[in-house]
Amino acid sequence: MSRISDHVNQPKTPAAGAAQTDFSFTPATREKAKARLALMGVSGSGKTWTGLRIAHGLAGRFAVIDTERGAASKYAGINGVTFDTLQLHTYHPQNLIGALAAAANAGYEAVLVDSLSHFWSGTDGTLEQVDKAAKARFGNNTFGGWKEGTPLQNAMVDALLSYPGHVVATMRAHTEWSLQTNANGRKEPVRLGTRPEQRRGVEYEFDVVGQLDTDNRLSIIKSRCPQLHALVLERPDGADIAKTMLDWLNDGAAGIDPAAYIDRATADDVTFEELGQLRREVDSRGLQSTPLLDPATGTATTLGDYIHARGLALKNAQQ
Repeated sequence: MSRISDHVNQPKTPAAGAAQTDFSFTPATREKAKARLALMGVSGSGKTWTGLRIAHGLAGRFAVIDTERGAASKYAGINGVTFDTLQLHTYHPQNLIGALAAAANAGYEAVLVDSLSHFWSGTDGTLEQVDKAAKARFGNNTFGGWKEGTPLQNAMVDALLSYPGHVVATMRAHTEWSLQTNANGRKEPVRLGTRPEQRRGVEYEFDVVGQLDTDNRLSIIKSRCPQLHALVLERPDGADIAKTMLDWLNDGAAGIDPAAYIDRATADDVTFEELGQLRREVDSRGLQSTPLLDPATGTATTLGDYIHARGLALKNAQQ
């Protein structure tokens, strides 16, 4: 069986004229949305189980993109939590895009990425791609390596946040030790997670971010959901968190389903002019990075890249 990475397109140069041209302001409208939640913490803090419980509460059918050597599968069936899983063993950012495209194509209502940290510092992750590029093309200049690493990282995060369902991602936290006073009034070293093992600031791309400590205490450190703001939970029940999020996410007007745009883009009778209009609509909705599988080749791509490539093919066919 071939690896996802064998079927993943490399990032493309943005299409000419892709810059936004419409700067008209319109009244703000609250729309229904999908969850974008991240959990960070040190090893043993309960990220995987909490993430599984939240994903299970968000969707009846969900998938786990597993980089933790099958850790999630050890919880399969507990408290009724069932899911499908894909284990990855190398963590090129494009592999995550490929896995997300496959999950979207299979119709999973939610995905749990356990964990996102591997796509930063694991085998073939972003840091390794930067190092390889620096050595191969930039004379060991790391700054030069980032010319290739940054687009890879950004494309991966964009695809994750554009998934057409709920997203839960776990991240390992950098560990530090702090002397704190225990219940007996004595000082003892406590292991703390200070920031996620991912590109600095990535956690703020999510709507809700929770930090777990070694006692499985969850502290919400960022939330656009008012009901979860600054919440601290001992041994959190992920199902309750999911319900609170769903109540908030579903309180709004019907949003645009990315599947409708995908159907229009992949229609057999679509014209070049219709693709141009579709691209403008997709851009205006910020859905360019929605992951999908090219129906003709089975390769992982994004909605924006697919529309661009199909438009070029139709234009060339007309010449």
